[in-house]
Amino acid sequence: MGTAKRERQKQARRERIEAAQAAVKRAERRRRFILTGAIVGSVLLVYFVSAVVGSRSQENETTTGTTMSTPVSSTSVPPTTASASSGTPVSWPPPGNTISTDTPCPAPDGSSPRTTKFAALPPMCIDPTAAYEAKVSTTKGDFTIKLDAAKAPLTVNNFVVLARYHYFDGIPFHRVIKGFMGQTGDGVGPELGSGPGYTIPDELPASVDEYQRGAVAMANTGEPNSGGSQWFVVFAPGRLATPAYSLFGQVTDGLDTTIAAIEAGGADFDPGVPTDPVYINTITITPMS
Repeated sequence: MGTAKRERQKQARRERIEAAQAAVKRAERRRRFILTGAIVGSVLLVYFVSAVVGSRSQENETTTGTTMSTPVSSTSVPPTTASASSGTPVSWPPPGNTISTDTPCPAPDGSSPRTTKFAALPPMCIDPTAAYEAKVSTTKGDFTIKLDAAKAPLTVNNFVVLARYHYFDGIPFHRVIKGFMGQTGDGVGPELGSGPGYTIPDELPASVDEYQRGAVAMANTGEPNSGGSQWFVVFAPGRLATPAYSLFGQVTDGLDTTIAAIEAGGADFDPGVPTDPVYINTITITPMS
């Protein structure tokens, strides 16, 4: 066989080998492309399904109605877990001082520093035979509570002590449900229910009929004697099933203005994250003559 012919044969073999290698590479590229597309498609499918399920779950949560037996709890759903579609998340001021010994009575003139953590239940700092008013200044205006020390001396004393320690200054009405109530009193958020560091005994009304519009009562965890600092204003009677919340006051001024504005900025359903948050500026306690 001539040299020229052998060279042509070698060249032909090289070309066949190179062609085969190129075909293998093309096939490998196609395989990788298909695999990558499948992975991306799977990820997008999972993301889409998760988004749809999450959206439906959130819709179900934010449209759950509040029944008459819904407790006014001091450990209700934290507002920060709610989405913008169910309200505007509220904020809290920084924590105040801590009293790690027995709680002294705060200065009646309001000069005591803001304190948000206590080691012990406060002593009796009010005259339980006297009458007191609480003027609550909020970002929506003022309202006045007539405190009923005759019927709930321990609860009124606790409220007065916390107010004079500025425990409530700067905090939100974190749970506001139209046609039901507006709840506040958690001095340190956003994790609700931490309380002042102690609980107080219940001082319960005889009947649910006493929870009239403008009534002010303590929230609790659902257990007896578990109130601490959270309280609520009743917007409408007939929504509480049992007299399980210490009743200690009545709004006497600002019910049709400030309280109505707080309610108007609330939610239609639980968890009651307000659509227009309202904050307490200060609470001033005044003995009534």
